Amino acid sequence: MPRSLAAALLLTALAGCSPTFNWREVRVDPTDLRAMFPCKPDKGSRRVPMAGRDVELSVVGCDTGGATFAILHAELGEAGRADEVLTQWSAATLANMKATGSTAAAFVPPGAIALAGSRRVGAEGRRADGSAVHGEAAYFARGGHVFQAVVYAGRAGPEAATFFEGLTFR
Repeated sequence: MPRSLAAALLLTALAGCSPTFNWREVRVDPTDLRAMFPCKPDKGSRRVPMAGRDVELSVVGCDTGGATFAILHAELGEAGRADEVLTQWSAATLANMKATGSTAAAFVPPGAIALAGSRRVGAEGRRADGSAVHGEAAYFARGGHVFQAVVYAGRAGPEAATFFEGLTFR
């Protein structure tokens, strides 16, 4: 076998060992939510106004394959405000991405509370730099915790379905 062919085969084999989407289960601390992420997520948090007071909004997320995958969550302290917060959060996200249209369907991962604001939303919009973005987000709650799971990418892809289907409480 010529050396150039052997080198090409070796490079192809090595590329197969480092997939773009390397799915792993991640616990979204301090909650019982488990999620499937396609890359090793980073964590962060900041204080934001929500439900009439400042709350700690935590994020777990990563970027791979030209897409951003993230889960944001906050403890409201009172479960009775969750539906209102989910509805407002969805509207704010669509406004921030300057969505030109959206689709929505009920979305309640196993173990979450079924609320009117529990839904999965998809839209085309713009990033802060003006470039086109396809966004998919799911809004749901459990107890006094509210969640947003999002995927932002240049185009819709099957990875979003894997991400959202992997959300479950244990």
